[in-house]
Amino acid sequence: MSGSTQMNHARTDLVPQSRGWTLITGASSGLGVEFARIAARGGRRLILSARSEDKLETLATELRERVEVVVIPADLARPGAAERLWREASEGRRIEILVNNAGLGLQRRFGDGGTEEVETLVAVNVSAATVLMQAAVAHMRKEGAGHIMNVASVAAFIPGPGMAVYHATKAYLLSLSDAVSSELSGEEIDVTVTALCPGPVDTGFFEAAGMAAGGPSGPMRPARARDVAQAGWEAMLAGRQTVVPGGMTRIAALAGRVLPRGLTARIAGRAYGRG
Repeated sequence: MSGSTQMNHARTDLVPQSRGWTLITGASSGLGVEFARIAARGGRRLILSARSEDKLETLATELRERVEVVVIPADLARPGAAERLWREASEGRRIEILVNNAGLGLQRRFGDGGTEEVETLVAVNVSAATVLMQAAVAHMRKEGAGHIMNVASVAAFIPGPGMAVYHATKAYLLSLSDAVSSELSGEEIDVTVTALCPGPVDTGFFEAAGMAAGGPSGPMRPARARDVAQAGWEAMLAGRQTVVPGGMTRIAALAGRVLPRGLTARIAGRAYGRG
């Protein structure tokens, strides 16, 4: 009897589900988890992908009380992984939202260490994101509508001594997002591309990148992942091209656009302790 009561209680949280699907990469932690929760609250059916199947299944169990959830584990650093993920995700499904959230960081002086970590970083942050975005644009063009969110960073606006490759990958993603957004705006379809460019976010990213838990020194302190995810989600649904959450983060992005790049590079280098 108690089991039946619990089931009925869970079903009170259900909302009408969207006809299409939302694909989120890097969905096992940090911003990816928050994006998934936001989508589920809106009744959007979910396809969750990341390397950790156990973490994905834990999140999927939580969200299945509200919406249908499919889990597709994938290591996007591996050759062909992005193509396989898209093929499996889109088979028999209309993808209405792609959140390109998977990303890696790496703090070290350029040229130090081997090439494997750099190749992995570029494979995930650049190659996989590009392949998934290209597939999504083609898919959404046929459907006539859709949204793509690319999770870039305020690092896209500033050279980053000490994290040179990471900053360069985010600059690439921002540039790609802006260019494709412009292309799509000239077409008679409702397909949008949004670049989310947060500052430091409390997600465990810094530890994974080999940095101190607090991230780079300076006035920008880590924001809550749920706040950043909500700002990005709302901007994406509104069709905004770029969103930079947080006052200090917007100041940093503006400085990256108007100040000499040599100066901004020195400032960033000091923040990373690599000036």
